[in-house]
Amino acid sequence: MEHYFAADAAPLDPAELTTRHVRLAGFEVDVVTAPGVFSAHRVDLGTSVLLRTVAGEAGGLPPTGTLVDLGCGWGPLAITMALTCPDAQVWGIDINPRALELTRLNAGRLNLANLQATVPNDVPEGWMQHPAGAIDVIWSNPPIRVGKEALHELLTTWLARLTATGHADLVVQKNLGSDSLQSWLTDQGYPTERLASAKGYRVLRATKA
Repeated sequence: MEHYFAADAAPLDPAELTTRHVRLAGFEVDVVTAPGVFSAHRVDLGTSVLLRTVAGEAGGLPPTGTLVDLGCGWGPLAITMALTCPDAQVWGIDINPRALELTRLNAGRLNLANLQATVPNDVPEGWMQHPAGAIDVIWSNPPIRVGKEALHELLTTWLARLTATGHADLVVQKNLGSDSLQSWLTDQGYPTERLASAKGYRVLRATKA
């Protein structure tokens, strides 16, 4: 799994692209995927559970604002955000250059001018400096397998950028520590509730205290 989280992954070869028809919440779309990114052959089960839980009106996506898919892969969460909220600014964030290229290709295929994909260090400077936070919603199927220390640093860095009324929706396998992560996030000052439990996954919502 390590290569999914590698910043030095090989450049994408057009010959590797495969077109797939997928369902993302209420949207039926054709996307391109390729090897070397997370869940290259389908919408993975955790992402599906997250979308069933939080997509749509009940998911709390604002019609405008800044929305982030943290660890975007080929873009299923970012695409859903951009389709649902065409007037919002959506960012797909990943360190894998293949993932970013695929997300950009899919945004272009679907005419999603409101979707950008970039590495974490290339987000707007204002996100780092805004005293009240800059991100309204984060959706993430976080990379649990990078290790606890790296995961904790990733989540606290990005949750700190939420607005006072913002939230982060995360999907984590129960057997990979979802319950302990929920407690840890709450202890760090991000009260976290469980929105749903299905197929061995927990959907967690974290907010700012």
